[in-house]
Amino acid sequence: MRRLAILLVSIVIAAMVLFLLLRLLPGDPANALVSVGADAAQIEAARRQVGSDLALSEQFVQFVSSLARLDLGNSFVSHTPVLPEIAKRLAVTVPLTLISFFIAIIIALPLGIISAVKSERWYGWLISVVSQLGIAVPVFWIGILLVTVFAVNLRLFPSGGFPSRGWLRPEAAIDSLVLPVVTISIVMSASLIRYVRSAAQDVLGSDYLRTARALGASFPEALVRHGIRNGSVPVISIIGIELASTLLGAVVVERVFSLPGLGSMLLLGIEQRDYPSVQGVLFISTLLVLLVGFAADITQRLIDPRLRDRAAGSST
Repeated sequence: MRRLAILLVSIVIAAMVLFLLLRLLPGDPANALVSVGADAAQIEAARRQVGSDLALSEQFVQFVSSLARLDLGNSFVSHTPVLPEIAKRLAVTVPLTLISFFIAIIIALPLGIISAVKSERWYGWLISVVSQLGIAVPVFWIGILLVTVFAVNLRLFPSGGFPSRGWLRPEAAIDSLVLPVVTISIVMSASLIRYVRSAAQDVLGSDYLRTARALGASFPEALVRHGIRNGSVPVISIIGIELASTLLGAVVVERVFSLPGLGSMLLLGIEQRDYPSVQGVLFISTLLVLLVGFAADITQRLIDPRLRDRAAGSST
């Protein structure tokens, strides 16, 4: 309950910060509605239409009341509600992020453990080196390389875009996400391998693992029964951060592959000075990041009873 209260307070603070930062940007939102040669009367009418003629406190009250009604406003450019458009874009961004996330975990967990357990072998050293290279390579370069090889040369997958009917054409939708998913999975798994390797090395040098071995357990049995659960606690925190950063960083991948996700909507809103679209995308993205952090924190407490006991002790 305390962690849930912190989440709610964080959402309120994030909304306040987002509102203030957007209002501190130079220019007026009404500029998106008027042409270059607009006169003073037209500019004033546009300001009344978007609400920028009101005091900052009145604008904030309207912003909060709209959020309470789950209303993110209407686009200045298309005049359509922002929330349904964000929901439509999430149908691309969320599957892209989650599929990449699960593939990266499937790759990183075994390779990270092997890299730690077999650090003196050549393949353990090779996994560590390759993961370090994967962190150093920019994600957009990997995407361009995959497009060149698998789309342009081999013609196995489309180079970009998403079917106009979306997931109503599942085969075409999956084909369009293959290269973006592989791109994100490579970068994310390379980063996660390093963290899993570090956590596994801490487990290998722990007293409880040596005690289990001394009591007759084999190394694989001791590692599975005692090591993985203890080592997963810090890894879960890192996984939550990686998932949140991947969700925010999908804007680059969506740009490379021309995907109609949240990233492309954000960039288009910035180019057109469409404040409601920019504000809506940033708020929903922040909300998703906070929810991911909340889920990671709760998962840690479910796995490690020491965190629950510590929380119970502090509350008493």
